[in-house]
Amino acid sequence: MKQSEKITALAGGVGASKLLLGLYEVMDPTLLTIIVNTGDDIVLHGLRISPDLDIATYTLAGVVDSKKGWGLRAETFRALKHLAAYGRPNWFNLGDRDLATHIHRTALLAEGKTLSQAADSIRKALGVKSRILPMSDDPVPTMIDSNEGELHFQEYLVKRRTEPIVKGIRFAGAESAQPAPGVLEAIRESDRILICPSNPLISIGPILAVPQIRDQLRSHKQKVISVCPIVAGKSLKGPSDKMLSQLGHAPTALGVAKLYADFTATFIIDPADKPQAPAIAALGMKVVILPTVMKTLAQKCKLGRALASL
Repeated sequence: MKQSEKITALAGGVGASKLLLGLYEVMDPTLLTIIVNTGDDIVLHGLRISPDLDIATYTLAGVVDSKKGWGLRAETFRALKHLAAYGRPNWFNLGDRDLATHIHRTALLAEGKTLSQAADSIRKALGVKSRILPMSDDPVPTMIDSNEGELHFQEYLVKRRTEPIVKGIRFAGAESAQPAPGVLEAIRESDRILICPSNPLISIGPILAVPQIRDQLRSHKQKVISVCPIVAGKSLKGPSDKMLSQLGHAPTALGVAKLYADFTATFIIDPADKPQAPAIAALGMKVVILPTVMKTLAQKCKLGRALASL
């Protein structure tokens, strides 16, 4: 890959961070911009928590708990246990050092800084060389309409462990949200745009719901490469397959391709899904078959290198 090539990646959390690490290792990281889902953001104990921003930042900083895929390595949870003793909810795991990130972010926002400025402060402090941008500085919480009523996405995912049946998804406030500074420019000015292997409904979906972002991707469709998060009908990470099924989409590579067809020129599928290639190509996309299961750093780098040189 030419050193002068810029890459912009749209990303969720754990699944995306594997590919992001591969890219970070094989390219000039200063040429990588990451636009991160903030639909997962939640306020707990008075603190503004941005899980996907933190997963991406911790991963590229080399401090993430790689076994869990989130949080900090060798973390302790004494503060959370003490909060529970006061009767405060403890269903969302917040580690002791992780709390420092949330306190810092919350303090910056209270001082009048934006979420973008907070994200930049955190990534610089942790030594991350790539730009990490929230999709918007405006709150756009992902709300799940379920058979148990409306739930914040974190309540559905963490507290209820994806047990409720999903009937619909709403990105609250999306219609009046603005893309964060630099988001549209990153898409427009990059040489290639990657849609990471994240849940298409609740990781990539919120980013696309912010006005102008999907239109900008459509305008630069020939640069867009999407990596399928479904392999052989199963999620690489998280409840993508379950959610797709419950909302009437096929939990397959073809099912995801249909959601992305209007803005994607090249669609990446795993060899396990090769039989679906002709049907995906019929949607108007070029299909590239590459191993997308990334369990080791070598596998992450191999896919990152392949995508950077397509």
